[in-house]
Amino acid sequence: MTTDRRNLLSAGLAAGAAVAGIAAVGVRTAEARSYGSAGDDIGLVSGSRIDQAPVLQAALDAATDRGAPLHLPPGHFRIGGLRLRSGARLIGADGLTKLEHAGAGPFITAEDADSIAIEGIAFDGAYAALGDADGLIAIARAKSVRLNRLRLTRSPGNGIALFACGGSVTDCTIDNAMQAAVRSLDATGLEVSHNDIADCGNNGIQIWRSEAGEDGSIVVGNRIVRIRADGGGTGQNGNGVNAFRAGAVLVSGNRITDCAFSAVRGNASNNIQIIGNSCSRLGEVAIYSEFGFEGALIANNFVDNAATGITVTNFNEGGRLAVIQGNMVRNLFRREHEPVDKRGHGITAEADCAMTGNVIERAPTAGIVIGWGAYMREVVATSNLVRDSRVGILVSVDPSAGACLIASNMISGAKLGAIRAMDGEGEPVGADLVHGGDGNKRISVSGNVAV
Repeated sequence: MTTDRRNLLSAGLAAGAAVAGIAAVGVRTAEARSYGSAGDDIGLVSGSRIDQAPVLQAALDAATDRGAPLHLPPGHFRIGGLRLRSGARLIGADGLTKLEHAGAGPFITAEDADSIAIEGIAFDGAYAALGDADGLIAIARAKSVRLNRLRLTRSPGNGIALFACGGSVTDCTIDNAMQAAVRSLDATGLEVSHNDIADCGNNGIQIWRSEAGEDGSIVVGNRIVRIRADGGGTGQNGNGVNAFRAGAVLVSGNRITDCAFSAVRGNASNNIQIIGNSCSRLGEVAIYSEFGFEGALIANNFVDNAATGITVTNFNEGGRLAVIQGNMVRNLFRREHEPVDKRGHGITAEADCAMTGNVIERAPTAGIVIGWGAYMREVVATSNLVRDSRVGILVSVDPSAGACLIASNMISGAKLGAIRAMDGEGEPVGADLVHGGDGNKRISVSGNVAV
């Protein structure tokens, strides 16, 4: 064959392609070995009905001893109990790795183990009994816990249960837990953020403490929907976010809908901040700060469709000190099936509270309720807009009640009066006070406009 420029060029291109092809095959083979080696080397078999926990436990312990993460391949693996030690890192193929509970007893547990990470794995509890564990993932007394990009479903208890833990639960999807999606008790610095939570039996995110004290957990940017109250009660269940005895908790930027009771409920939680949440279709009070708390900041929230929008209450139990500012509350309803507690209020407050710049529309009982019988002290209600409500503002005039300032509010379309005194049953009495008080020196009413 005559050697010319064309033949040389063709030969060079063919050789280059062959070398590139060999290189590409080599890269793909190396990637497959590297990615699949953990599952292949330790003998995990996808789809097997055999409990593969002993094999997985041995591999995880060996990787932890080396200070290395254990990478799991895609597949569906049935396992019984798996226990994580300090430094354990279990990483799946971003949702393509599924671990299903193989039988009765704890599923994924850790105790007194720091620097734990679980990422990219789907956990199916199959509603199998968890023994003495209270969650599909149950971790106690651990620092720097990182649970990220997990999918948890079908738990007979909680999805994730943490006791005395710090770290984060982020970007997880949790549904069909018969208790709470995430339950934290006695946290030591916890963030619960950007999770999708749905169809849980009693609460979405639960931040509790054994005794009242500073907690400091951050609950931010979660989407929570369809939370039931299977356990019954008067508010301990049925909430999107539930803080109990937990001080300095921040609940911000969450989208919470379709809960049997509240979107956000703080019980005996001091210095709680509930800011910028979007809340719809709640069976009771959408945003609640109740019982023995001191300090609640409730600002810039949106509430649409609830029995009451925002309540700061229980001065009789020491509940006091709040700012309620810049919230929009609309489309409230009365629970006519309830014998007494029918509600239908926009915003209610009792003691040491500044309520300003809120907009309330369509409250079938009252837009704003200040005090309850003797339980009222130093409430300021200014620059609020109340539209299309049965009564604009109700205020307690009980002789034992404290002082109240109602000023510069606009009240539009109030059917039974703009500002009315309230009897012990929460019903309006006496004349409309919009243009002045009733001689009660503890109540100052000025500069309000009724249209």
